[in-house]
Amino acid sequence: MEPSKVIALLWDRMQARDWAGVAALVAEDAVVEWPLTGERIVGRDAYLAVNREYPEGWSIRVLRVVAEGEEVASEVEVPHEGVGVFRAASFWTVRAGLVTHGREYWTSPGSDQRPEWRAALTQPLKSTD
Repeated sequence: MEPSKVIALLWDRMQARDWAGVAALVAEDAVVEWPLTGERIVGRDAYLAVNREYPEGWSIRVLRVVAEGEEVASEVEVPHEGVGVFRAASFWTVRAGLVTHGREYWTSPGSDQRPEWRAALTQPLKSTD
């Protein structure tokens, strides 16, 4: 399966809470890093547990998936009832149809304030951008 299709399917299965299906796409020794919180998730079982145990109320909307060879980037929006909206920019390595490495940057739109010195040089994004 093409690497971009593996990642699109990963997000679809995550949305469906199809944990066995997610497991089938992730290498046993996969490593996923979350630099913003300084965390490294080592192994398929740990990756599944982190995602399976995340408090319910969320959904996933895939905004884009782009790939070059084994390297795939995805951007998703994750509204979470009562918590807010999150966005993730994720960078994946897919080998032989399995995710072997990921680096994800999770944040909330507007969570970082625009510096005053840039205010005259930029325009605010709309929530639909």
